[in-house]
Amino acid sequence: MTTMPQVLCFGEALVDRLGPPGGDPATDLPVEDCLGGAPANVACALARLGTGSALLGRLGEDAIGAAFRELFHSRGVDTRAVQWDPVRPSRTVLVRRNSAGDRSFGGFAGERGEGFADQAVEALALAAPLEELIAAARWLLVGTIPLATETSAAALHLAQGRAEAAGIPLALDVNWRPTFWPGSPEQALADIRPLLAGAALIKVSAEEADWIAGSRDPQRISASLPQGPAVLITDGPGALSWWLGGHAGRLEAFRVPVVDTTGAGDAFLAGLLHRLCQEPELLASSSAERVREAMRFASACGALVCQGAGAIDPQPTQAQVLAFLAAGASNASGG
Repeated sequence: MTTMPQVLCFGEALVDRLGPPGGDPATDLPVEDCLGGAPANVACALARLGTGSALLGRLGEDAIGAAFRELFHSRGVDTRAVQWDPVRPSRTVLVRRNSAGDRSFGGFAGERGEGFADQAVEALALAAPLEELIAAARWLLVGTIPLATETSAAALHLAQGRAEAAGIPLALDVNWRPTFWPGSPEQALADIRPLLAGAALIKVSAEEADWIAGSRDPQRISASLPQGPAVLITDGPGALSWWLGGHAGRLEAFRVPVVDTTGAGDAFLAGLLHRLCQEPELLASSSAERVREAMRFASACGALVCQGAGAIDPQPTQAQVLAFLAAGASNASGG
């Protein structure tokens, strides 16, 4: 793809190993391995919607890395800032499913003593490709998992600093997963706070909003931060709430037959970043109705992903999202 990436996605690409319902993915069969990792999911979703994206991260020179290389090539995700690790493996996350299908993270597989590739993103090796990519970028998207390791944290801070110097806004998906962090939740929050302070857009779950701000009011959370960022609070099958472009809003989830919720939040965020690249004015000054329409588009991206298996395969094109909306898709409480 010749499109220069507009959204640079920094962070992990990994495999989610789903155990059988009620079983242990470390020991019980059958297991299902799905390519994932929030930044990789967003990069793939953006590319499918038609917005150029790049992944900034590190994978092992192994079967998982090869599968991602093929996926990124087929989607048109820019990989010039992907590093390949000859020593550390790509990460496999063990995901338990209870009999109702709800998920919990249960540790990792494949580590050989040196940690995982995504923990070892090298700032020095990132600097040159990042300089090329920043020239055309509109957004830098980061998660918090790279902050859990000193090496990858240094690379994230380099990317954040270069983007800030170039006037490129930061989108932060908090996506806090305690399994990835060696220390206490309090230490993790202390490490995350500088990202919260520097972000122009923040996506959190309802539980993360409680954790970082003690509030589920997006306008209040925005007012508590120096940049007054846009704040999006997702709540699974519950309502989405936001403060964006000077407008507060709330939208019930679309009613769809759910196959798998994996990656729905990443597809939602990709949908919104896609719209913000098309209509940058949404972030600053736009009508409440245009903001709401962008949120419906983004929510439809998440709903469509829920109707297929895995985070990446069912990601929709822009035409599919518009067709879904035009077909009269309804939110749980109506339009």
